[in-house]
Amino acid sequence: MEISQVETTVLVPRSSLASLVEALRPSQWVKNGFVITPLIFSEKLLDPASEWKAVAAAVVFCLVASAVYLWNDILDWRTDLQHPAKRNRPIPSGRLSVTGAALACAALLAAGLAGGFAITPSTGALLCLYAGINVLYGLGLKHVVVMDLMCIAMGFVLRVLAGAAAIQARPSHWLLMCTFLLALTLSIFRRRQEAVMLGKSSVHHRKVLGNYDIAWFDQAGTMLSAATIVAYALYTVSPETQARFGTDHLFYTLPFVVFGTLRYLHLVHRSDHAGNPSSALIADKPLLGCVVGWLIACALVIYIR
Repeated sequence: MEISQVETTVLVPRSSLASLVEALRPSQWVKNGFVITPLIFSEKLLDPASEWKAVAAAVVFCLVASAVYLWNDILDWRTDLQHPAKRNRPIPSGRLSVTGAALACAALLAAGLAGGFAITPSTGALLCLYAGINVLYGLGLKHVVVMDLMCIAMGFVLRVLAGAAAIQARPSHWLLMCTFLLALTLSIFRRRQEAVMLGKSSVHHRKVLGNYDIAWFDQAGTMLSAATIVAYALYTVSPETQARFGTDHLFYTLPFVVFGTLRYLHLVHRSDHAGNPSSALIADKPLLGCVVGWLIACALVIYIR
C-alpha cells in the first residue's frame, strides 16, 4: 500500500527545475575529470585547441551521464524507496514525475550525443557505447555478480577513451589499465557501503547484493587496491613511459597514489560517506589535496624537464 501510494504521487507531473537539477546529480560530474586526463598525459595540456576539445568532451559526457542517472532512477525508483538516502531523490520522493524525467533524459542524451559527434566521430561513438552499456546495465546486467561492477568500471575507461578521441591522442594502455583497476576498486567499496548500511534488507534495494558479503568486498577491494598501486608503479618505470616523456621522474609521483589509495581504504572503514568516491573526495581534505598534488606533480614532471 505504501509503495502504491508513492507511485500515484510520482506519476503526477509536478516537476520543478530545482528537482530536475538535483536528479541530474551535478555533484557526480567530478567523475568526468577522467575525460581530461589524456590531455595531461598526451603532452597537449598547453595546446589551446586541445584544451577546448577536452573541456567540450567533458561537458557532453556530463550531459550523457546525467541522462543515464535519470534512466536508472526511472527504472529503480520503487527499489530506491527501500534505501534510507535514495528514497529522498526527486523521483521516489514524488518531487519529479517519471514523465518529466523521461523527457529530460531523452533531451540530454540527444544533446550529448550530438555534441560528441560534433567534436569527433570517435568521441560520439564512444558516448553511444557508454550509453548502450548503461542501458543494458539498467535492464539486467546490474543483477549479474561481478558484471555489475565491471560495467561501472568500463564507464570510466570510456571516459578516458572519449577524452583521448576528442584531442586525437592515443591513450597509453597503462593509463587505461590503471583507470579500470581504480574504478573497479571504487565500485566495490561503494557496493560495500550499501551492504553495510542496509544490512539484511539490502536485497530489497539491490538484488545482486544478496550474492555478495562484506568479507568478499573487503578481500576484492584490498586486492584491487594493491593491483592499482603496482600497475601505476610499473607504468612510471616502464621504458615506454620514460621514452615518451623523456624522463624517469614520473616515478616520484608514486607516493601520491599510495597515500591516496590507503587514505581511501581508511575512510571506507571509518566514514559513512566514503562509499561514494565523489563525496569522499570533496569532504576529505587530505584526499582532495592528494589528488590535486598528484595532478600538479605529474604536470611538472611531464612539462618541465
